[in-house]
Order: sequence, then structure tokens, then C-alpha cells
Amino acid sequence: MVEVFYAWLENLWANLWENFDPFRDAIDIVLVACAVYWLLMRIRGTRAAQMLLGLLILVLVWRMSDLLDLATMGFLLDNFLSSGLLILIVIFQADIRRALTRVGRGFFAAARSKELHSLEEIVHACESLGERRIGALLALERDVRLDEFIQLGTPIQAELSRDLLVAIFQPVSPLHDGAVLVREDRVAAAGCILPLALRSDIRTELGTRHRAAVGLTEETDALVFVVSQETGRISLVSAGEIVEDLDGPGLRQALLRLTGYAHAGDASGDGQRSHSVSVEPARG
Repeated sequence: MVEVFYAWLENLWANLWENFDPFRDAIDIVLVACAVYWLLMRIRGTRAAQMLLGLLILVLVWRMSDLLDLATMGFLLDNFLSSGLLILIVIFQADIRRALTRVGRGFFAAARSKELHSLEEIVHACESLGERRIGALLALERDVRLDEFIQLGTPIQAELSRDLLVAIFQPVSPLHDGAVLVREDRVAAAGCILPLALRSDIRTELGTRHRAAVGLTEETDALVFVVSQETGRISLVSAGEIVEDLDGPGLRQALLRLTGYAHAGDASGDGQRSHSVSVEPARG
């Protein structure tokens, strides 16, 4: 085994020495390192990171079976990993979709002005609902359209406002059960059914609203807001991850970090605050 390993190292070194170009390979290494770093930062702390670690372990086992001449294990892993690109696309399809929409949003950030108004109205509504301990589930559409979920609810197509959201989620309202979906600055539909997350790592004390919020954000780049009926606390869900136990100011800060509007405020050199979800004081 040791001889086989040394022979493999010698062949690798010989190939590197013959084909090494300092300038070209330095650029290549830097670009790949930046891409890997960006990917790791995107998936850090998510289930994608765990699945990627599992795939890396399989690759290591595959290489070890090759070195140790384990024919059966090598045959099985050869056939499984031969379609590695297809496997990656199937496993990480939701994460790839979110990453691509984030990249596209970086090039078209000017189109997000309506999102600021929507975020502020939603924050006000969540604060009011939390104070009254009224349960709520609300999703803000971003780059990935939510048409298939909007069609399952009751069309509203009304201008977004805090008062409208609070009225919809009142227990006496026929539309309070289900999710409200917001598109730009309008309430698109209410009473919508969202897909439930089937992950085992979600705590059992979190109810159906939280599971529906995680389920939607695993498939899209929507921001989902959950108000607990029992505690009145607010949760913010994005990319399958839950930020829990928020009050109004905490929700604003989480949104600033998540949407990147805080950077726009830091960049302004005239000493004035930029227009963001933390500027306008809560009403009521």
C-alpha cells in the first residue's frame, strides 16, 4: 500500500512539474480559491454543508478503496460517483437556485426600492400582532416568483399596509389560517398553503407555521415572517434558517443584516441615514 501511495505521489509531482506555469497557474489558483471561499460562506451552517461533507467522505472512501484494491466497494462507488455533476445538481438544486438569484440581485440592486417599503410595513404589522399575541405567517416574494403558492390562496391584490395585514390575521377573519404572500408593495393573496419542511433538525416545539416557513425558503429566496400565537415573539426565516425570538427592533436589525441595506447606510458620506427598514418608527 505504501509503495502504491508513493508511486501516486511521484506521478502527481511529475505532472505538476512538467505542466506548471507560474503566472497562469497562480491566477487559476486564486480564482478557484475565491470561488470555493464564496461557496463555503454561502453554505456555512446550512444542511447543504452537511451534505457536502458527506459527499467528500464518499470521495475519500472511493479513493481509499482504489488504493487498497477493494474491488466491490470500488465498483459501487465508481457507478455512484460517475454522475457526480448530476448528483450535485439534484442534491443542491434549491441552494444553487438561491445562490444564482443572489448573484443576479447583486447586479440589479436598484430594482429593490419597493422592497424597503414592504419590509417596513411588515415589521410594523409583526410588532402589532406580536403585542396582541396573534399568530401570523407572512412571506415576501423576492426574485423567485411564488405564483404556484399564490394560486392556492384567495386573491387580494391590495396595497400593502400594516392595517391590512393585522386585519387579515385577526382570529375572526376567514383568511387568518394560512400564509399571506406579498409581491413588491401589494398583498397578492391570503390563506395560502405552503410546503412543510420535513427536516428532523427543527425543534419539536416549533409548530406548523415555522415548518411551512422553512419549507418555502428551502425552495425559494423569499423572506418569511412568523409570529407565535403563544409567546408573541417573531421569527425571521430565510434560506431554510430560522432567526428566532425577535421583537420589533431585533427584526429590523436581522433584516438589515440579511438584505445588506446596512452597507448602503454606511456608504453615505453626508452624515444622513439612508432610507432603510430601521428609519421609520413603529406606529401604534
